[in-house]
Amino acid sequence: MLERPSGPGEAPHQPAPAGPANTPTTPGSPATSPLDDPRALQILSTEHWSLLATRSLSWNESFARAGLFLSVLSATAVALALVAQAASFQEGFIAFALVMLPVDLFIGLVTFTRLDEVNSEDIVWVAGMNRIRHAYTQIGPGLEPYFISGTSDDDAGIERTFGVHRPGNVFAHWLVTMPGMIAFIDGILAGLIAGLLLLLPAHMDMTPSLVIGAAVGISLPIVLAMRSRSSYLWLKRAYRPAFPSGRASLVIRSLGSVDRGENGSSQTGA
Repeated sequence: MLERPSGPGEAPHQPAPAGPANTPTTPGSPATSPLDDPRALQILSTEHWSLLATRSLSWNESFARAGLFLSVLSATAVALALVAQAASFQEGFIAFALVMLPVDLFIGLVTFTRLDEVNSEDIVWVAGMNRIRHAYTQIGPGLEPYFISGTSDDDAGIERTFGVHRPGNVFAHWLVTMPGMIAFIDGILAGLIAGLLLLLPAHMDMTPSLVIGAAVGISLPIVLAMRSRSSYLWLKRAYRPAFPSGRASLVIRSLGSVDRGENGSSQTGA
């Protein structure tokens, strides 16, 4: 069928524009933000709750591990007390203690290691929730003043979520944490084992046994503290924030210290 020619003053006939599905994407056109999708808020909320549940399970595991270790240690103390009454603290008691205490020390060391790993995992979950809060502030910019937790996934944001704002002594802060407490108990167990080993074969005097036991008991927590610090430093090197805040942070590391970079700015930890 022939088209009717345009008369004077009439615009030439143009084909109907294609729908949005057929509109080609021109190079350089602005991309649509994924947060513009009406489903984005629901997806982010679901992920937020998932991270909260994961964090809760990790902490429940920490409490269960620590409780199991202390329960085994308490049972060992009761057994040693009963054997001491029967053996009058002679060689039989020492031999029994050298069987039970290494088992307790092994459980204590693996408990410390797992608690240290949970602390590192907790930093990752907190960083993930901070990223989601950052997305919340992009969806509703006016909501940011109402967030008490961090909205960036860098050191400053993680510090804000953990609520840690004070520098302190490295070792003193680490001892009040759950891994520090377990490490201190492990040190006591290691010192007892070392002292008993000296008493068993040669019936040595108590003084050398006490000195060596004390040295071992002090050295082990220090070694474990260095292990905690090394674990955190590895995590810090491996992790790269996606939404940094650009502010200098003042975060106590997992051992409670505040490290200063060459430019004097604080580098953080948890």
